[in-house]
Amino acid sequence: MPVLLSEQDVRIVLSMRDLIDAMEIALARFSSGDVAQPLRTVIEVGLQRAFVGVMPAFIPDPAALGTKVVSVFGSNTAVGLPTHLATILLLDPMTGELLSIMDGRFITEARTAAVSAVSAKHLARSDASKLAIIGSGVQARSHLDAIALVRDLAEVRVWSRSKSNRTAFAREMRSRVNAPITVAGAVEEALDGADLIVLATSSHEPVVRSAWIADGAHVCAVGACRPDQREMDTELVRRSRVFVDSRAGALAEAGDIVIPMKAGALSETHLAGELGEMLTGKISGRTSPADVTVFKSLGMAVEDVAAAHLAYVKAVERGLGRGIVL
Repeated sequence: MPVLLSEQDVRIVLSMRDLIDAMEIALARFSSGDVAQPLRTVIEVGLQRAFVGVMPAFIPDPAALGTKVVSVFGSNTAVGLPTHLATILLLDPMTGELLSIMDGRFITEARTAAVSAVSAKHLARSDASKLAIIGSGVQARSHLDAIALVRDLAEVRVWSRSKSNRTAFAREMRSRVNAPITVAGAVEEALDGADLIVLATSSHEPVVRSAWIADGAHVCAVGACRPDQREMDTELVRRSRVFVDSRAGALAEAGDIVIPMKAGALSETHLAGELGEMLTGKISGRTSPADVTVFKSLGMAVEDVAAAHLAYVKAVERGLGRGIVL
């Protein structure tokens, strides 16, 4: 009988430490060609240009098969719903039989931060400790949780367009990390001297400029996930050693990369490669302490399926969820 897992069930069984380990394995397997995963299918919905994406993947070992349906409706804020919603279907990889239907909103939130933490673990300088977070939503929160597990943070600064939101973020998160959290009055103030940077905004235009980024910094850019959106200016992308989760996905969907390419400012060869390629030793990571490294994240189905499989196994072990009759 298939198992229905709520967001609360998933939260109970998935720890960020376990997710970071699982995402490191999933990224390496993807870049090694061991995973079946097509480019996600995306359709726009309505005049508000919301979108829905369908993201299937198959992982041979440990065998896991599933699909995520994710929606991004900016207008949801007005009706008290999260802007990002998702549902994951997990199937038996031997028969195709439905194993579980589970909430995918938390998985999307947490696995995105876990993947960024993998990038910070391997690409940031060993002494990196000053974190700037641009944005104050759920991804900003999950990223602080995740990066604090892989780096010993000495200072955290946060900025977002809403003063009340960034103040609320700092008030909430101070109890979850040891480092002091400062609310910055401007983007430049937050970025000044930062060697770890998270960009987690819904902006369609650049919110950070190369001139504001210190040599040696590592940037996790996760907010812009469509080809007409970007958070970094062209000069920052040109200046940086850029890593992506999926080369094919980045060249199709990452506005931070696609827009400068269309303008002739850079070519495909500017990409250093996939994060998984670096993890397997196929390409090098940081080449000098002065490098600015960027991890441009779009999110991949293999991450969702790996996380969903982990949640399902742990939930069954603990007797969580409820059986459903179709």
